[in-house]
Amino acid sequence: MSFAGTHTALVTPFRNGTFDVPAFRSLIEAQIAGGVEGIVPVGTTGESPTVTHEEHTAIIREAIEAAQGRCRVIAGTGSNSTAEAIDLTVEAEKLGASAALLVAPYYNKPSQEGLYRHYRAIAQSVQIPIVLYSIPGRCGIEISVETTARLAQDCPNITCIKEAGGTVERVSALRQALPDSFEILSGDDSLTLPFLAAGAVGVISVASNYLPAEVASLVRSWREGRFAEAAALHRRLYPLFKDLFIEPNPVPVKYALSLRGVMTPDVRLPLCEMTPAHQDKLRATLAALGVS
Repeated sequence: MSFAGTHTALVTPFRNGTFDVPAFRSLIEAQIAGGVEGIVPVGTTGESPTVTHEEHTAIIREAIEAAQGRCRVIAGTGSNSTAEAIDLTVEAEKLGASAALLVAPYYNKPSQEGLYRHYRAIAQSVQIPIVLYSIPGRCGIEISVETTARLAQDCPNITCIKEAGGTVERVSALRQALPDSFEILSGDDSLTLPFLAAGAVGVISVASNYLPAEVASLVRSWREGRFAEAAALHRRLYPLFKDLFIEPNPVPVKYALSLRGVMTPDVRLPLCEMTPAHQDKLRATLAALGVS
């Protein structure tokens, strides 16, 4: 399986404190209509740390049923507990997920050897492809280039990494150390274009929740050799890419989606609503794009 293209890191809509299934299914339909290649339920953007185990499974199930095979479903199944991550990944495979996204264990800060054993144990528990997820700004630890290469060599179903370390240099180092068959996805919308230039094949995007067609077009344009078109889209969308992170993700993108009336802006504590000043700033950015 190739992970080339645009994959939306889906928000999890809430209404009156519970998972809003109709809003979630509507969001997925908008993604497929916009031409994304995949969706990613219950990742960081899906507020995975604050959903219950039952909700986590239900969200993955709803995503798979809504997609109906029309796009990839990469289920977020990461945890700082290896046993919990295995349980979630095994369940995602049973439900029919295309692949699983496994964030680096957070808070407990394992050694690189511990990281290797964590991912190897998960990979050995399932047959579906595993996408590593390195985001040191949130986890406090990076999946090193050496550990990634070791996992790629020893675990046949670990075939991709979502790179959110914030530097193009990391993509270049990964590309040099990994076989051509091992794919890299951007984990930062604002860095997707330079990451593609350095050897990534696509993105797991927050912005595509709101603008699926535009983000998909950016990636597709680059991959089809229309570099000037991709660069123009990047420049146009860059202010939105940045403003969707003026407060912790997914608070801004949920607020943007709420302006369209497709869901509430509700997030779960300890996240909370945007400040009025940031709401004004994001609305101005959307208006300038002509998409508010």
